[in-house]
Amino acid sequence: MIVRILKKITAVLLLVVLILTVGCANDATETSPQDSVAAYQRITAEQAKEMMGGDEPFILLDVRTDDEYLERRIDGSVLIPHLEIRERAPDALPDKEAIILIYCGSGARSAAAANELIEMGYTNVYDFGGIVDWTYETTSGAQ
Repeated sequence: MIVRILKKITAVLLLVVLILTVGCANDATETSPQDSVAAYQRITAEQAKEMMGGDEPFILLDVRTDDEYLERRIDGSVLIPHLEIRERAPDALPDKEAIILIYCGSGARSAAAANELIEMGYTNVYDFGGIVDWTYETTSGAQ
C-alpha cells in the first residue's frame, strides 16, 4: 500500500518537474514584452537634478495640465498631460530607450504616467515625483 502511494507521488513529482522544465525552456526562447517584468525607477528630486547635470542626454517630461505647466515648470521640460500619454508619447517620445525624467504636481500622476510608459515599452523611465519637492529653479509663463 505504501509502495503504491510512493510510486504515485513520484510519478506526480516527475510530471511537475517535466512541465516546469518544458515551460522554462519555452519561456527562454519565446518572450514577449508582456512577459518581462519592467518597472520605472523612483528617484528623488536631488537625483534627478544630478542626472540633468550629467553627460547623458535625457527628456524632462511634465505630465500635469496646461495651466499648471504655464504657472510653474522646470525649464526645458516637455508637456504631455498624463491623460494623453498613450496617445501622444509615440510621436513626442519616439526613442523608447531614451532617459525620461518625469514629474507632476505631487507624484501621483507621474507614477501613473511612468507605469503607462513602461507598459508601452519605454525602458529608462525615472519618476522623481512632484514639482512640490523641486527646490531648484523653475520658470513660468508661455514658452
